[in-house]
This record gives sequence, structure tokens and C-alpha cells, in this order.
Amino acid sequence: MTAIWRRTLTLAGAASLTLGMAHAQTPDLSDPPDIDGEVVGDHGSHTLRMGIGLAESSPQYLSSQYFAEILDQRTEGRITVNVFPNSQLGDDVQMMEMLQTGSLDMSYPSSSPATTYVEELAVFDLPFLLPTREAAVAVMQSDVAQEMLDAFDGTGIKALTFSENGYRQLSNSARPVETPEDVAGLDVSGLTIRTMENPVHLSIWETLGANPTPMAFGELFSAMEQGVVDGQENPWSTILTSNFYEVQDYGSETRHVYTPFIMMMSERTWDNLAPEYQELVQEAARQSAEYEIQLSAEYDDWSREQLVERGMEITRLTNEQVAAFQEAVQPVYEEWAPEIGEELIAEVQAIVEETTSD
Repeated sequence: MTAIWRRTLTLAGAASLTLGMAHAQTPDLSDPPDIDGEVVGDHGSHTLRMGIGLAESSPQYLSSQYFAEILDQRTEGRITVNVFPNSQLGDDVQMMEMLQTGSLDMSYPSSSPATTYVEELAVFDLPFLLPTREAAVAVMQSDVAQEMLDAFDGTGIKALTFSENGYRQLSNSARPVETPEDVAGLDVSGLTIRTMENPVHLSIWETLGANPTPMAFGELFSAMEQGVVDGQENPWSTILTSNFYEVQDYGSETRHVYTPFIMMMSERTWDNLAPEYQELVQEAARQSAEYEIQLSAEYDDWSREQLVERGMEITRLTNEQVAAFQEAVQPVYEEWAPEIGEELIAEVQAIVEETTSD
């Protein structure tokens, strides 16, 4: 085990102890794959700054450190990647803007705010489109997804690869949610739900009768603590590692949207790398993304169990309850299919059908 990876695990373990209970431990995570491949030639030294939104205990951070380790080993230290977690350098939108100007080298945003640059990415925001992780991975590794990554060319951003943010689940501080009517409130007000700055997400929650409120992730904990919003929606691992259980009493396993991450580099930084370094960065991105998806899967169920231990009341919806949510959000498809592209949606659905029928 290398020094960098030992340091990564130490940081992850330390971060896990901030989860609110002294006995908290990170799950028994799979070790990162061995780093294979020859050392590349000497094409100068580079120190890269990479900003991410999540905490040191997250799969996103651990896989980013693995990415850094690959580059460090295969260049004999000539490429160094310093990872800044917890939105230290800004939210997803701000960091993508920094990539464009070259004031930041790398970032790892969710796909949803990146629709500003590539509209087709909004296909991932359609509710209940990707029913299983296997289907989601098949889509992210498809030619359709590669075309989306390539579409960033010329924007100032080099999109390297997709990985997993995960299935989004609803949490709130007002009441248990089992049905769309619980979101709308009926005799009480609809839930005020923080969303990412994405119009399809806004449409989903408006259709369900909530009051969606776009907000930067770094502002979310305080907003929930102060009662500015009732709740939010994120994967269980993000809810746990961000300590949201401290200000959220209820969770519902809705799995309403599967959101990818996109590892990105500033085009200015990319263009300053020698071709052999570019090839290595692309390979390291792909390898670390595969590891991130594996970690994310391992974190998911474990995180839900940990949230229950910390007092969150979690409702696991039945198939019938999920079907009620699916029916309730059908107007979102009617509104957005023409905008996103019916042919693109059909291509994704064909990949899903092929994957789920195997």
C-alpha cells in the first residue's frame, strides 16, 4: 500500500468519526485495484488542483485520491493532484466556471448543473428512467454517453468520464413521505425541497406539489437547520457523510432519479499536457470512475442502515408506492421529452431494456 493511499484511508477514517457517533466506522470497502501500466516519459511537472463537493469519507473523494495516486505512480511524481473536498473551492456551478477560465484544473460535478453546457445531459434527470444500477452503468459506458462527453469540446471544459453520484432519495424534517400526496401536503403546505439548479428537477417537484428551491449544496445544511427548506434529495451516502440526519428526521427511499458525476478538466490545463500525459489522464479517469461506482454501491445500503441508527425514520417504498410516484410524474416526460430529444430518450430506454432483460 502506497503512502498516498494510506493517507487517504486515514483521512476517510477520521472523517467517519465526525458522523455524530463515536462508534461510527466506514464500511468494509474494497481495496482499490492495483496500479498497472508502465511509467510514462518525462514531459514536465504539473500540480493540479481538483475541487469536489463531497466530504473526505465519500466515494467521490476516495476515488479522486485513487486517480491522483495513479498519476503520481505512473509519472514518478511529475503529476500531482491536490483534492479539495467539501465545496471548499465553490459549488458545482462555480467550479465549472473556474474550469472555463483556467483558474481551476479539475472538478467532479453532478451531471444536472452541467446541462447548461450540454443540454442532452438532462436525459439523466428524467424520473425513474434508470431502474437499476446495472442499467445506469450500461448507459454511462455507452456510445450515447460518450457523445455527451464529446459535446463539451469547445466549452472550455474537457469531460473525461462518468461515474456514480447515485440514486436520489428524499429526506425532510416535516413528516414521513409514502405517497405523492404526502409531498403535496393536502391539508398542510407542500414540502419545501432544495433541488440542484436544474429545470427538470424543478419540474419533478412542482409536479408532485412541493415547493422546489434551487440552492448550492454548500448552503444546504444551514438552510435545513434554519428551516429555510424542509428537505432535500440526495443519495443515502451523501445524506450520511454530510450529517444531514442531524437536521432531517424522515427519509424515503424513492430512487426517483439516478444522477451521474462527470470528472472534468479545464481545457486550458488539458491543452498544456503532452499527448502522452493526456492519454494517461484519460486512462486514470476511467479506472478511478470504475472504482468510484464500486465504492458507491458498497456505501449505499450501509449508509441507509447508519442513518437509521442515528435516528432517521426511513420509509422503504413498496413497488406499488413507487408506481404511484411514477404515474404522478408522467407530465414531466410530456413537458421535457421534446426539449431533451425523444430519439435520445428512446436510445437510453433501449439500453435499459437490453440490460434489464438479460
